[in-house]
Amino acid sequence: MTRPALTSQARSQPAGRTAWPPHHMVQGSGTAAAAPAVRRADVDARRWPDVARVPSAGPARTTLARYVVGRALDRLGLTGHPVGVRPSAGGARLVLHDPNAFYRRIGRHGLIGFGESYLAGEWDSDDLAGVLTILAGNVDELVAAPLRRLRGLWVSARPAADQNTRNGARNNVRRHYDLSNDLFATFLDPTLTYSSAIFSAFPARFESLAAAQHRKIDRLLDLAGVSEGTRLLEIGTGWGELALRAAARGARVTTLTLSAEQAALARERIAAAGLTERVDVQLRDYRDIEGHYDSVISVEMIEAVGADYWPSYFTALRRALAPGGRIALQAITMGHQRMLHTAATHTFISKYVFPGGLIPSREAIAEHSAAAGLHTLADNGYGEHYAETLRLWRERFTAHLPAVTELGFDPVFARMWEFYLAYSEAGFRSRYLDVRQLLLSEGTHR
Repeated sequence: MTRPALTSQARSQPAGRTAWPPHHMVQGSGTAAAAPAVRRADVDARRWPDVARVPSAGPARTTLARYVVGRALDRLGLTGHPVGVRPSAGGARLVLHDPNAFYRRIGRHGLIGFGESYLAGEWDSDDLAGVLTILAGNVDELVAAPLRRLRGLWVSARPAADQNTRNGARNNVRRHYDLSNDLFATFLDPTLTYSSAIFSAFPARFESLAAAQHRKIDRLLDLAGVSEGTRLLEIGTGWGELALRAAARGARVTTLTLSAEQAALARERIAAAGLTERVDVQLRDYRDIEGHYDSVISVEMIEAVGADYWPSYFTALRRALAPGGRIALQAITMGHQRMLHTAATHTFISKYVFPGGLIPSREAIAEHSAAAGLHTLADNGYGEHYAETLRLWRERFTAHLPAVTELGFDPVFARMWEFYLAYSEAGFRSRYLDVRQLLLSEGTHR
């Protein structure tokens, strides 16, 4: 596993203690810039071994990848050849700087190789999200049906070390959420909310993002019936905005996280708002919940749980619920068959961004929640809102690349993060992914 790397200076800084907004942040939407240029020869092989090294794929695999992927790119109009191919809608282009390395990586590691080739600077695009959206929208047609049986040649199983045991879950959370609070501050809005917003109009503007995040939070609080005196359990604290908003309604909030960085800053923000007596931030695994609550809310937490632990997750939700209580979930979802394929596959996102995670299908949520004795009372989708949220984050991130560099993150990390945000945006724009708000109850809700 290649991990994002910090300089020793950045590692020594107590990121969780930085007040919002950090001194280097500039208010306003900014202008999106391209990810920094990278040459493979300059990649730090200690930090990024699989990016610095082009894998040996063998001539047969490389030739097959060149034939299958090259034809698909041409057919979709993403490359400038052959002559006569019509440009893709919107003019998105994929520019190959090192075709041999590009096809070798894909021939050996499939989509992980595709992403690592971008990190290595072997291909670029002036419209990365556009290219990825076209690819995601045509994912079922990229490879001819007879060749799909050869999928095992370029995919690998997920590492056993990424399993979300209690120790594994803590390690997986640290590898993403404890990177640096300041890193997340470079692209999130002042609410520090790291999940889909709900906008009142499109196209969305960064200036409207904080209000859109509050709109999302308020819908979840309303779904869960949170009001004066409600005993609320939140699983997945983030940086505390939902807990703050619930406490302002008069609720008494217990909120759980495994991220020490998030917990530290959430506590500071809660204290600054004068709500310490109403909010208890706990470094605790969801499997160790204590007590019973009138309402339970969990926002985009199920994706980090892992399929093997979904039964435990829903059992914990049900066990925490007081009679007549309500559970509000916000969850990213994908189609069921795609989920089954993804569950068995090590992906670029599981390797570099969210180790141990898996996006569920609506069917999986229904099955596991029902097995825990829960009924779905409402289920609403907001996929187009997540696409806009991610676009704003991506534009904000690329506009603040100097601040990212000051924090000690190198150019390969910057390309990786931009690729992750664009890849996720493409998933929602192509409707490969969705995001849902669900209301669950044991059946005797108030």
